[in-house]
Amino acid sequence: MESDFRVISAARQTNLVEQPSPRELIDDVYASDVLTLDDLRSRLSKPVFRSLQSTIERGTPVDAGIADTVALAMKNWAMERGASHYTHWFQPLTGSTAEKHDSFLSPMGDGKVMSAFGGSELLQAEPDASSFPSGGLRATFEARGYTVWDPTSPAFILRHSGGATLCIPAIFASWNGEALDQKTPLLRSTEALNRAVVPALRLFGASEGTRVISTLGAEQEYFLIAEEFYYQRPDLMMAGRTLFGAKPPRGQELEDHYFGNIPDRVLTFMSDAESQLYALGIPIKTRHKEVAPGQFELAPIFEESNVAADHQQLTMQVMQSTARRHGLVALLHEKPFAGMNGSGKHCNWSMSTDAGENLLEPGDTPHENLQFLFFCSAVIKAVDDHQDLLRISVASASNDHRLGAQEAPPAIISMFFGSELTEIFERLESGVGGRGERKGLLGMGSPVLPHIPRHAGDRNRTSPFAFTGNKFEFRAPGSSQSISLPVTMLNVIVADAVTELTGQLQARLDAGTDLDKAVGEIVRETYTQHKRILFNGDGYDEAWHREAEQERGLLNLRTSLDAYPQLTSEKNVALFERHQVLDARELEARQEIMFDIYFKTVNIEGELTETIAQSVLLPNTLAYLRDLYASGQSLAVKGLISELETLNDALYQALQELRTQNAELGGESAHEKAFHLRDNVLPAMLKVRRAADELEKLVSDEHWKLPTYRQMLFVK
Repeated sequence: MESDFRVISAARQTNLVEQPSPRELIDDVYASDVLTLDDLRSRLSKPVFRSLQSTIERGTPVDAGIADTVALAMKNWAMERGASHYTHWFQPLTGSTAEKHDSFLSPMGDGKVMSAFGGSELLQAEPDASSFPSGGLRATFEARGYTVWDPTSPAFILRHSGGATLCIPAIFASWNGEALDQKTPLLRSTEALNRAVVPALRLFGASEGTRVISTLGAEQEYFLIAEEFYYQRPDLMMAGRTLFGAKPPRGQELEDHYFGNIPDRVLTFMSDAESQLYALGIPIKTRHKEVAPGQFELAPIFEESNVAADHQQLTMQVMQSTARRHGLVALLHEKPFAGMNGSGKHCNWSMSTDAGENLLEPGDTPHENLQFLFFCSAVIKAVDDHQDLLRISVASASNDHRLGAQEAPPAIISMFFGSELTEIFERLESGVGGRGERKGLLGMGSPVLPHIPRHAGDRNRTSPFAFTGNKFEFRAPGSSQSISLPVTMLNVIVADAVTELTGQLQARLDAGTDLDKAVGEIVRETYTQHKRILFNGDGYDEAWHREAEQERGLLNLRTSLDAYPQLTSEKNVALFERHQVLDARELEARQEIMFDIYFKTVNIEGELTETIAQSVLLPNTLAYLRDLYASGQSLAVKGLISELETLNDALYQALQELRTQNAELGGESAHEKAFHLRDNVLPAMLKVRRAADELEKLVSDEHWKLPTYRQMLFVK
């Protein structure tokens, strides 16, 4: 009966939250909590605005002389919208965001106060750098660090039930100037991409003054469960994923959840979250059910990568806080439920000029589009040369559970081009040229239905890096991670490839080769050298794994600990220093943090598995056994007791092994501890789980205190 009441309580309908009308969303809500360029234009003098606009749009250095004027305008705008405090909003190497709030109120010395916010507060603040991950860049006693205003990402208002705060996007650096955050290398990599691509564009006839940025749209997958269940699951509360849980009789086998009807309660949550995201200027476009029961997705339209990264962090924050208002909890872990689809964050990446030209747009005649073929070849080269960096950019203890399982791409980095684009490159390599057979229109078999254009290539959900029409979709990033690192890696490796190919192109042009022929030669040579990275088949097929490693020589870095050591290779240090994105010390620090976070994550899970098994699951089973012993000695009871006793003994023995492995840390360094946890603690945890999950199938609901998968996944 207790379980029945728990389910009924979890399924309750929450109070509806009044939402703006569609017209109000467009006219009044969208970007209402963002300090836009139009807001600044109306509040600043023309010279000050033009100076700031030049920094934002053309990358010129920020003029500290305008800081006081901008700060006053920013403060007035924020206070008009109810903000009482301000903060430098930054992204330390924890993967989340950080903020320290200061009040606009300042004492005047006569018992009165006034509102104050000057240029010095806008430009710089000083949080404690010793309390954030630094990978050895800062010792515990070396506390000084700086946050510095990033004018290229707009300030915004973050609201809470008691008021509002002005958030000023900022970078975070040590006293010595080393990057301690995700944003700094992202901004540096964007500039590196601009420096690399603009000279290439000029060879194709681009005008002076052209700037290039990377653009990104990040799809966000997540699970929703009832709040009542969440707080009865210590593993979800502490680790973000279920460390125990038997597979329910019905999971995603019927394939009926994907794009299915969205429950009213969930749709109300989505509408509420979207309204808040619209107010923050986040262009959410899509919402739908995902493949697994209880799994959903939202996706924005693409934006400039730095702004998109800020917006993605805000999206996760708004989703989680809003879900609580509706009696739900949003789970962002990559694999909260074993045996079900994991959650990713597909990053749709491209390059664009300041005039809005997408450099990866093939156009109607991609086989004749020299610029597209050149930049597409550069991406092929970049991904092949730097598979390790892309793998590192998505490596985490949580994403290890997802990659290669239930529609997530495998750990092997490859590229999907689709049939038509592959054919174009194959024809170029062979010297035939041309486009080959066009796909034309698809008839739907009924005269009342329109014929539709057939895409140039199919989709491949098992590919980690797929061309999807005018962009590349990097499908390997995990749902809980910051997108800054994957985008930084993409920007840097493509910048490097473009620089090399531009040098080759310039040399051919200087030698008298015409542009068409020179580009054709470079595209053909690059494709021949790097086409091993292209794979249009099933990424799950074991034959592909053997082919990738043994025949093509591709990397198969199965776990994060296989990937992390590659970060500080001589090749990679040279790459990042060549493009002025990260130096050797900053890379070593990040590598140390990666190992440390992996160790701490799995260590928490190992100790939590031990605690739950010892204090919850064993007592649950023993209580059930006591009731069975007292119920009589029928054949059915004797058989059930025998099964329970056997599994209970197996659980106890597995628990003893886990306890031993948890106590043995494996060494002193984070590296040694991390490898011990991967090789010993994780297998010991799995043994405990297997015994416990079998017990869950036998113990009565009344005695099994943990909410089950069938409850959490299906009760909305």
